[in-house]
Amino acid sequence: MSTGSKVALGIIGAMAAGVVIGLLVAPEKGTDLRKRLKKNINTWGDQISDLFSHTADGVKAEAKEKVSRAREAMG
Repeated sequence: MSTGSKVALGIIGAMAAGVVIGLLVAPEKGTDLRKRLKKNINTWGDQISDLFSHTADGVKAEAKEKVSRAREAMG
């Protein structure tokens, strides 16, 4: 995993933790909070899944490019 990917995942993780803490300390009825948390967690799960998919696709493309360059260098 590249440094940029690690930084992006770290930022996303910190943002998610901040949002969760903010939700937990917000003055709101428990039932409303649980509904909102469930909705947000589903959304975050989808976004993280998309991020990992895009990251994996990028890693695959980068690996193919490196292999191609190595083959060209070998002749």
